[in-house]
Amino acid sequence: MQEEKGLILSNKRIAKDTYRMEIQASIAKDMKSGQFVNVAVEGFMLRRPISICSVEDKTRFVIIYKVVGDGTAKLATLRTQGIIDVFGPLGSSYPIHEEEHEVLLIGGGVGVPPLYELAKQYRSRDARVYVVLGFNDKESVFYENEFQRLGCHVAVATMDGSYGTKGTVMDAIKEHGITTEFTCSCGPRPMLKAVEERYTRGYMSFESRMACGIGACMACVAKDKKEENMYHRICKEGPVFPIGKVEY
Repeated sequence: MQEEKGLILSNKRIAKDTYRMEIQASIAKDMKSGQFVNVAVEGFMLRRPISICSVEDKTRFVIIYKVVGDGTAKLATLRTQGIIDVFGPLGSSYPIHEEEHEVLLIGGGVGVPPLYELAKQYRSRDARVYVVLGFNDKESVFYENEFQRLGCHVAVATMDGSYGTKGTVMDAIKEHGITTEFTCSCGPRPMLKAVEERYTRGYMSFESRMACGIGACMACVAKDKKEENMYHRICKEGPVFPIGKVEY
């Protein structure tokens, strides 16, 4: 991991309060699906942890972020050809299981982006990839077409029923008759709990408030479900863990 001044190649709104930023930086060559970068925002002390969406090549990568406060609102104002300070890549990644020829990827809201690079990796190995995306409403839906262009089978759920299946990702999985047992997911905790109740094989990526992002401050720990007095740092040992590994 390293700190680098990246060049902003684009920064565009792609859905309600949701932006896609492409950055040119040499750290792209070291990135893996599921990892994140810590982004410095001028005028704010703490960096913002943002998942890596895709690695375009050895010098370019993409992040997708949602405007939820003053810091991310400031990010949304940054112009093309501007400079952005990024630190990373950080955290654990999704392991690639080459023996798995069929994979189910489940994403909710801002948990969708890290699954895109993962889908690319499995499709490059000719695996059949099912992708189920959950959002609040039609205006919040993004990257459905991008996953389809990779050759994935895509289903979308919205809580208000304005697009796709009405309800949760689990409702969409049932409606589309998806029976794949190996799954990787990322999203809000209620979604992850539902996934864990249904699946036992695969991995989850956890969202957590972070301060340092490198495991030093111990602000984002989660208890191990099986080993007593064992704790894991979401930013260091995570954010990706095997299903059933940590409490949340």
